Amino acid sequence: MAGEAGVCKRIFVNRLRPGGVLAYGSRVRHFVFRWIITTFAVLVAAWLVPGMALDSTFTSIGAALLLGIFNAFVRPVLLLLAAPLILVSLGFFILVINALMLYWVPTFVPGLRVDSFASAFWGALVISIISWMLSAFFRGSDGRVHVLTHHAQIKNVQGRVIDPDEKKLS
Repeated sequence: MAGEAGVCKRIFVNRLRPGGVLAYGSRVRHFVFRWIITTFAVLVAAWLVPGMALDSTFTSIGAALLLGIFNAFVRPVLLLLAAPLILVSLGFFILVINALMLYWVPTFVPGLRVDSFASAFWGALVISIISWMLSAFFRGSDGRVHVLTHHAQIKNVQGRVIDPDEKKLS
């Protein structure tokens, strides 16, 4: 029993940052940020695509969560199984898989309506484009999501300015 407590303590302590804050904070923040982006994208897709409708904003929150779960667990399996079709179609079949994901969501989220596979296809395309644009806008050069609150400081550089009229001696 004492050995188990030591193992649990080591696992928990290894997850702490120097200030005592759990290291999971950035992962949770990233998850919530992606969830908000996907929710916004689902709202826009339901507004733009004929054949897609939402009962409420809360429905889009649930649909975005379920879409994220599908993309995390079901989509990789489908991508692996459909790899030959993806290669033959030069990646176009990935759009079909995205449409399937969106087409399955209304079976679990009753407030979302997707009338046809064509609506799911165009809705998935709109959601993908909006998610990509918003994620790229907030992603830093290190690949992590940063909320844009201030501009980076411009560093002063010490050095010699070379005059264009100055000739090189060589």
